[in-house]
Amino acid sequence: MHPLRKHIEEIVKLTDYEFEFILSHFETIKRRKHQFIVQEGEIVRKEFWVIKGCLKNYFLDENGKEHILQFAMENWWITDYESFTTQKESKIYIDCIEDCELLYISYENREKLTSEMHKMERFWAKKSKYGRIALQNRILSLLKNSTKEKYNLLLEQYPTLFQRVPKKMIAAYLGVSRETLSRLNN
Repeated sequence: MHPLRKHIEEIVKLTDYEFEFILSHFETIKRRKHQFIVQEGEIVRKEFWVIKGCLKNYFLDENGKEHILQFAMENWWITDYESFTTQKESKIYIDCIEDCELLYISYENREKLTSEMHKMERFWAKKSKYGRIALQNRILSLLKNSTKEKYNLLLEQYPTLFQRVPKKMIAAYLGVSRETLSRLNN
């Protein structure tokens, strides 16, 4: 079974015909480690689904310090949702931490597919709700948990991330220095 079909069918069941119709709206791309799929200042016209690899979504502050908002691994969706939805300039970067294979759908194709297929409208509505829940939990964790608690929660939720992502990126995601993160491991 195609991995995207398996992913979609966690929420809605599809016929072979429906899945082929859905898949016809996507394109496959491969990107190498350190290649960008989104850069600050561009208009984002694609939403990406990770078949293979790991990416990071981040911004640079006025001092050039990197602040990681999100990681995306297999079966995760990623884009600059503000730019993708409003077609205004992106405020973030997304680049590949590993070599990646991605499916993408254009804004136009997503709108078309959503309007033509109620199942996909329901799928993306549910995925959007899950994304808001995850974002809410991330904000709550940042506001109320100690650095050690944030670290342990991330380790518990995404243990494989620690084998795939350098410690400096974990620190940038948690909003702490690499030195503080090193002290947590001792």
